[in-house]
Amino acid sequence: MPLPRISPGLMTMLSGLLISRGGRRLAGRHAGKLALATLAFQLWQNHRDRQDEAAAPRPDAPSHPRRRWSGRKNV
Repeated sequence: MPLPRISPGLMTMLSGLLISRGGRRLAGRHAGKLALATLAFQLWQNHRDRQDEAAAPRPDAPSHPRRRWSGRKNV
Protein backbone atom coordinates (compact mmCIF):
# COMPACT_ATOMS: atom_id res chain seq x y z
CA MET A 1 0.00 0.00 0.00
CA PRO A 2 1.52 3.37 -0.97
CA LEU A 3 2.10 5.96 1.70
CA PRO A 4 -0.40 8.84 1.68
CA ARG A 5 0.77 12.17 0.36
CA ILE A 6 1.03 14.79 3.11
CA SER A 7 1.15 18.46 2.28
CA PRO A 8 4.28 20.40 3.33
CA GLY A 9 2.23 22.88 5.38
CA LEU A 10 0.66 20.10 7.38
CA MET A 11 4.04 18.49 8.00
CA THR A 12 5.45 21.82 9.22
CA MET A 13 2.53 22.30 11.59
CA LEU A 14 2.76 18.77 12.99
CA SER A 15 6.53 18.87 13.40
CA GLY A 16 6.26 22.21 15.19
CA LEU A 17 3.76 20.66 17.59
CA LEU A 18 6.00 17.68 18.29
CA ILE A 19 9.14 19.76 18.94
CA SER A 20 7.72 21.80 21.84
CA ARG A 21 6.98 20.24 25.21
CA GLY A 22 3.43 21.57 25.27
CA GLY A 23 2.91 20.29 21.75
CA ARG A 24 4.04 16.80 22.72
CA ARG A 25 1.70 16.85 25.70
CA LEU A 26 -1.18 18.03 23.51
CA ALA A 27 -0.38 15.43 20.84
CA GLY A 28 -0.28 12.68 23.46
CA ARG A 29 -3.67 13.63 24.86
CA HIS A 30 -5.34 14.14 21.51
CA ALA A 31 -3.50 11.66 19.27
CA GLY A 32 -6.66 9.96 18.02
CA LYS A 33 -8.38 13.25 17.23
CA LEU A 34 -5.27 14.55 15.47
CA ALA A 35 -5.05 11.36 13.40
CA LEU A 36 -8.71 11.63 12.41
CA ALA A 37 -8.36 15.31 11.57
CA THR A 38 -5.28 14.60 9.45
CA LEU A 39 -7.07 11.79 7.62
CA ALA A 40 -10.13 13.97 7.02
CA PHE A 41 -7.93 16.77 5.69
CA GLN A 42 -6.15 14.41 3.29
CA LEU A 43 -9.44 12.93 2.08
CA TRP A 44 -10.79 16.43 1.49
CA GLN A 45 -7.65 17.36 -0.49
CA ASN A 46 -7.91 14.22 -2.62
CA HIS A 47 -11.61 14.87 -3.23
CA ARG A 48 -10.87 18.47 -4.24
CA ASP A 49 -8.07 17.36 -6.57
CA ARG A 50 -10.34 14.79 -8.24
CA GLN A 51 -13.04 17.44 -8.72
CA ASP A 52 -10.51 19.76 -10.36
CA GLU A 53 -9.49 16.98 -12.75
CA ALA A 54 -13.12 16.18 -13.57
CA ALA A 55 -13.93 19.86 -14.17
CA ALA A 56 -11.36 20.12 -16.97
CA PRO A 57 -13.16 20.21 -20.31
CA ARG A 58 -12.84 17.08 -22.40
CA PRO A 59 -11.96 17.50 -26.05
CA ASP A 60 -14.92 15.36 -27.19
CA ALA A 61 -17.47 17.18 -24.99
CA PRO A 62 -19.94 19.57 -26.63
CA SER A 63 -19.15 23.26 -26.33
CA HIS A 64 -22.36 24.03 -24.42
CA PRO A 65 -24.05 22.03 -21.66
CA ARG A 66 -27.24 20.18 -22.47
CA ARG A 67 -30.33 22.06 -21.38
CA ARG A 68 -32.62 20.21 -19.03
CA TRP A 69 -36.34 20.54 -18.80
CA SER A 70 -37.16 22.53 -15.67
CA GLY A 71 -40.74 21.34 -15.37
CA ARG A 72 -42.20 24.75 -16.17
CA LYS A 73 -44.20 25.56 -19.23
CA ASN A 74 -43.09 28.55 -21.26
CA VAL A 75 -46.37 30.39 -21.68
